[in-house]
Amino acid sequence: MIKTINLQRPAVLTAVLLILISSSLFCRAGETSVENEVPIVFETMDGETTDAFQGELLVPENRSNPKSRMIPIRYVRFPATTTQPGPPIIYLAGGPGGSGIKTAKYPGFRFPLFMALREHGDVIALDQRGTGASSKLPDCESETVVPVSEVLTDVEITQYYRAAADECVVFWQAQGIDIAGYNTLENAQDIDDVREHLGATHVTLWGISYGSHLALASLKVMEDRVHKIVIASAEGLGQTVKLPSRTDAYFERLQVAINTQPDAASLYPDVHALIRRVHKSLDERPIRLQVPDESGKTTELLFQRFHMQVLASGMIADPHRGVVQLLALYRGLDLAGSSDEVKATLVGIAKRAGFAEPNVSFRLMPLAMDVASGISAKRLKVVEMEAKSSLLGQALSFPMPQLAEQIPGLDLGDEFRDFPESKVPTLLLTGTLDGRTYIEGQREATQGLSNLTHVMVTNAGHNLFMVSPDVTTAIHSFLSDKPIGRTEIVIPLPPFVK
Repeated sequence: MIKTINLQRPAVLTAVLLILISSSLFCRAGETSVENEVPIVFETMDGETTDAFQGELLVPENRSNPKSRMIPIRYVRFPATTTQPGPPIIYLAGGPGGSGIKTAKYPGFRFPLFMALREHGDVIALDQRGTGASSKLPDCESETVVPVSEVLTDVEITQYYRAAADECVVFWQAQGIDIAGYNTLENAQDIDDVREHLGATHVTLWGISYGSHLALASLKVMEDRVHKIVIASAEGLGQTVKLPSRTDAYFERLQVAINTQPDAASLYPDVHALIRRVHKSLDERPIRLQVPDESGKTTELLFQRFHMQVLASGMIADPHRGVVQLLALYRGLDLAGSSDEVKATLVGIAKRAGFAEPNVSFRLMPLAMDVASGISAKRLKVVEMEAKSSLLGQALSFPMPQLAEQIPGLDLGDEFRDFPESKVPTLLLTGTLDGRTYIEGQREATQGLSNLTHVMVTNAGHNLFMVSPDVTTAIHSFLSDKPIGRTEIVIPLPPFVK
C-alpha cells in the first residue's frame, strides 16, 4: 500500500520542504548530477579557495562536417549560493583566446565577481574551444623569418605575416585539425551545448570584449535560450577591425582627461602632436637595439614606428594600467631619442613583446576566430583610407585586417557581421576611456537590442568589471530584475604623472 502525504497540512508541508531544501544543499556541496563533472577545490593564483565542480563535454570540431572529430569543452562550475537559483551564468572570456578558468584564477582580478554572481545562479568559467583546458591545438612557429634588423614597410610586414599564416594552415591541417571549425558561430553553438549539458532551459551570458562579440553571436544561434546578457567593452560582429579615426578620437578624450591635472597638462599639452613627432622620428631614425634572450644570446633589432604603434595599441586599453607608462615612453623618445636610458627601456619592452623573435608564430584559435569574423569590403576601404593619416594606422587590430580572408573558406560573411536584433534583456557597461573598443562602436554594436540598459563608467577603460563596487551593484540589480537607477558610474582618474 502506498502512503500519501497531505500537503494541505502546514506542519507536513514545512517538513517536506525542509527535507527537499537540505537535500538540495547537500547535493550542491559534495555531489553533482551533471554528467562528467567532478568536485574540486578551486584555488586562485593568490591562494583563495572555494568548492567547485570541474566538467567536460565533447562537441564536433566542425558541425558542417558529418565526419568531424570530437573535441573537448571544459569548464569550472561554481555552485549558486541561493536556494532558488536562476539560469546558469556562463562567463565568456575576451581575446579571442582568453581562458575563462584562468580569468577566475588571476590574482586580484575577477574572482570576487565570479563569487558574487553565485547569488543569482551557478557561475560557469568556460574555456572556449581551442583555449585553456579546452585546447589540444599545437602552436605554430613558421619558418618565415622577419628581418628584424632591417627597415620594414607596413606592406612588407603584411607580406611576411601572410606567408607565415599560409605555412601554419598547412601545419595544422597536417595535424588533422579542421580549421574551418574555429569560428564564432561554432563557438556560440558550443554554449548551447553547454546549456543542454547542464540541464538548463536558459543561460545568462556574461562577457567582455571578444566575449561580448561571442554573446552577440549567440543571439543569432540560440536567442530563445538566452535569459539575459551582461557585457562590457562590447565588440560588434562587424568590428573585429576597429576604425582608425576612432582611435584618434580616443586620444582626444584622453587629452581632455589629462588637462584636468595641471602637472600632466604641462608635460603633455598636445598628445596628438607628441605621438606624430615620435613616429616621424622613428621613420627617419629607427633605433638600433641589442635584445638578449633567456640564454644570453643577443639579437639586433631595429625599433621602428610600427613597433611603437603596436605597443601603443596594447597599452591604451586602460588608463589605470598602461597609459601612464605609454605617455612617459613617448615623452622619453621625444626628448632623449636614442639615449642609453631610453634604449634600456626599449630593450625590456621589446623582449617582453617578442619583437626580436624573427620567426612568426600563431595560436590557431585567436587567428582563426578573427579571420572568420573578418571585415566587410566596405569597412576595409574605410579602414585603409583612415589608416593613412591616423595615429596608430592599422596596428590596433593587428594582424587584422592584414590577414583578412587569408584562410580560404573561413570568413563567415557579411550576414554574420550584421548587427543582431533581439529583445533579450541586456546590460552594457562602457568605459569612456576604453582604448580598445570605443564608445561609438559599442553603441553601434548594440543598436539592434531593444531591451538594452546602458551604463557609462566615466574614466574607466577596457577592463572595467572591478573598477568600482558600483559596477557589481549594477550587475546585481540587473540580474535581480531591479531598477539600476543610474546611467553613469564615475571613478577617479589615475595620476598621469608619477
